Amino acid sequence: MRALLAERDDVDSVVGIDLLAVNGHGVEAHRLDLVTADLTEAFAGADAVIHLASAFGPRFEGPEVDDAVDVAMARRVLEAAAEAGATRVVLRSSATVYGPWPNNAVPLTEEAPLRPHPDLAYAVQMAEIERAAADWSADHPGTTVARLRPATVVGGEHDWLAQALDAVSGLQPGDDAPAQYLHLEDLAAAVVVAFAAGLDGPVNVAPSGWLTPTERRALDPVPKLRLPEQAALKAADWRWKLGLAPTTPGVVAYARHPWVVANDQLVAAGWSAANSNEEAYVAGHEASAIESITPQRRQELALGVAAGAIVAVAGGVIALVRRRRRS
Repeated sequence: MRALLAERDDVDSVVGIDLLAVNGHGVEAHRLDLVTADLTEAFAGADAVIHLASAFGPRFEGPEVDDAVDVAMARRVLEAAAEAGATRVVLRSSATVYGPWPNNAVPLTEEAPLRPHPDLAYAVQMAEIERAAADWSADHPGTTVARLRPATVVGGEHDWLAQALDAVSGLQPGDDAPAQYLHLEDLAAAVVVAFAAGLDGPVNVAPSGWLTPTERRALDPVPKLRLPEQAALKAADWRWKLGLAPTTPGVVAYARHPWVVANDQLVAAGWSAANSNEEAYVAGHEASAIESITPQRRQELALGVAAGAIVAVAGGVIALVRRRRRS
């Protein structure tokens, strides 16, 4: 993503901020803690701010999550953006903010209310970040704040939600819900489109359509065991406590009920997914998923994924863009 921004003819420079080393052609790097560091100097001159950082990941727990560090980071980033005079902000949220509810529309549009499941801290904190961003936008007329809501992301080091859903896929009670899978490279492209188009407000990010329960099961060579609801929740709780699952039992509801999203707004802005839900699922899961499809289909999927390769989003980074002024 940073390379895509740096190569644009309307961008003068890109600044990457992370706790870890930031690499990328044409990127000015700063190693800073967004929660504690003074951000004034690093943000100076930024016309746009792209905030992707998160403390969540596999086996997330502890003070960072309990103290809602993601919310604190977002608030400080917005404050620094205001001080720098940035007029465009892009924040990464999540489609989990809609919550997994039996009465959800299929698909959900951006007008749907925020109803995150209370037992999934990630979804709750993303919803709080969105509320803070909406308030900030109202207080800063003339700015745009795109709040990206990606579906389940696969294909990188930060696809913990996909891993968590896989971990409970054999425990969910009843029939599983339709599901969407977004390749990390398509998310990177969506971030750039949101920046370039100056999108404002919530923006869903997902390939068109979704996988039905039957279609997803066809990609899994091992049949999933169905358990009664209480047994499923109890099993998920024990798997979490024993370190056998990457997130809390709150994710079970996201495997039980629909939360798939429509992408019309992003498509209208010029974005298109290079990878379908099926292609993203196969690319982002272990080899056992590949074994369930024919050699011809396997080749087609591999070619499709290769053709769509762009650049990965670094899950813990923030990018600042100084736009090139035209004479």
